[in-house]
Amino acid sequence: MAHMYTPWFFFVQLLILVAESRAKVPALIVFGDSTVDAGNNNQISTVLKSNFVPYGRDFAGGRPTGRFSNGRIPPDFISEAFGLKPTVPAYLDPNYNISDFATGVNFASAGTGYDNQTSDVLSVIPLWKELEYYKEYQKKLRAYLGEEKANEILSESLYLMSLGTNDFLENYYIFSGRPSQYTVRQYEDFLVGIAGNFIKEIYSLGARKVSLGGLPPMGCLPLERTTNFFGGSECIERYNNVAMEFNGKLNTLVGKLNKQLPGIKVVLSNPYSILLQIIRKPSSYGKPPLN
Repeated sequence: MAHMYTPWFFFVQLLILVAESRAKVPALIVFGDSTVDAGNNNQISTVLKSNFVPYGRDFAGGRPTGRFSNGRIPPDFISEAFGLKPTVPAYLDPNYNISDFATGVNFASAGTGYDNQTSDVLSVIPLWKELEYYKEYQKKLRAYLGEEKANEILSESLYLMSLGTNDFLENYYIFSGRPSQYTVRQYEDFLVGIAGNFIKEIYSLGARKVSLGGLPPMGCLPLERTTNFFGGSECIERYNNVAMEFNGKLNTLVGKLNKQLPGIKVVLSNPYSILLQIIRKPSSYGKPPLN
């Protein structure tokens, strides 16, 4: 599955967004896949879970939470950096309620993507269902805080989207369905269209500050390198080229949305270059891994 992005680079992008908007941030609202799933998959019938060791070994209490990480994930760090709570709870976690979600809520599901067929691969929550949960959350928030206060939170919150890698690596490049319908460039356009429609939908529901996550150098992810037998376990460059091309299209989308939707501020959080630097020169960012 798509692996974790480094949290600080997301934070820098969002800090720019908030500084430009000169607004407070009362909550963080998260949509996406395993890069940001805080444990929603624990509550559904899927094999794609991370509620066991060694996941969570560096989390508070050393416990696995359903986060696909040794500890916290990007939304948690971002939330804390903006003076909110240190973790953003999963919406489906029965240990939390609307009082917890009033300052941050996470709808993400590991293994999902923009394409509904991607979520079908491992029976996870599709993006449209994450949106339905968000609409349900809005009703609960208004009942809890009242119409005026709830609307203020919804309009001033940061909306974080992080997905897309699974659409290529767990769907397009594995199964024959989408390649029989689309060339890879057409599939990129198909996904970008879904991303744009999703942002327009949450905009109609009150969202005004949105971070749209780009793709990492997905040809360098451990699984892709491990299975690249004939390439000497090196990065698969054609996958990386698709990621760069797709990110360029997302950047164009961001420009269009900022012009089309009055009052919105969308930024592209593009992890590609910084992660590629970390992959190529890990010693520049700390001690090299032990063999």
